[in-house]
Amino acid sequence: MSTPPKGHVYWQCQRCTNCCRWVGDVKVSAAEVTAIAGFLGMEEQAFVDGYTRLRADRLGLSIIDREDHSCIFLEGGGCVINAVKPQQCRDFPNKWNFPGWRQVCEAVPVMVSSGERYADGHRVGGTGGEETGEGD
Repeated sequence: MSTPPKGHVYWQCQRCTNCCRWVGDVKVSAAEVTAIAGFLGMEEQAFVDGYTRLRADRLGLSIIDREDHSCIFLEGGGCVINAVKPQQCRDFPNKWNFPGWRQVCEAVPVMVSSGERYADGHRVGGTGGEETGEGD
């Protein structure tokens, strides 16, 4: 993988779908359940019953996965619910990631200037690369 440039870096998703294949919980909030169910043309309870499970920490719901651990909504090389995908999915890898993520994720580093908006709409902070929270 390439070495990221120094300064403010935004990791631009390349839609490799590797993050859709990792073992773990994809948390969904009540608002996300409503949005995804609506996008799929389903009643919320039918969506909950058919596409979610209790999270490992037992504090909410997660989207179910397949036997190979890939997301149930990963089809044909893409995300069926991309337009309304959970915040957790939208935030990776810029707002959260884990040790070793660069070995499996094909996101590319893009230099951005202070005050400039990232592709997902949030603004780069003034110093140290922090975000201002605007546009989230």
